[in-house]
Amino acid sequence: MGRVLVLNASYEPLNITTWKRATVLLLKGKAEQLEHNGKLVYANFPLPTVIRLRHYISVPHKEIPLTRRNVLHRDGHACQYCGYTGEDLTLDHVVPRSRGGGDTWENVVTACVRCNIKKGSRTPEEARLTLRQRPKRPHSGLHFEVSKHLRNGSNQEWRKYVIGM
Repeated sequence: MGRVLVLNASYEPLNITTWKRATVLLLKGKAEQLEHNGKLVYANFPLPTVIRLRHYISVPHKEIPLTRRNVLHRDGHACQYCGYTGEDLTLDHVVPRSRGGGDTWENVVTACVRCNIKKGSRTPEEARLTLRQRPKRPHSGLHFEVSKHLRNGSNQEWRKYVIGM
């Protein structure tokens, strides 16, 4: 049915949850509904897409795990050497593991098979390849997750609550 953006009492984006959990928070009076998509959960109860908690809670930000899916998302599903955006994308270590390069956000990029083979176990400079942008760790876990939903075209009503995140 969909995901729901949860805002803190201060309207700061806090979390993404399921529609079922959001409905429970609304029924218990712990949150108020700000946006809905017009579909009904129950009679006269629209399916929420954005809710706001009635009381402020303090939550530490989480680390974003280094996964293939997250690296592809960070890099816009494009080769960081040539810009290719097709299906044959791999992950490349900027400084090869054979030379001490680790599995870190700052050392792993999206690459097409062609560029990855061309680079081999060399640095980009040695292979005469140029990185389109320097790889870096994403800042906010929630911003990263919200941007995934916005990029695929769903939950566009979230946009006004996450501008400037």
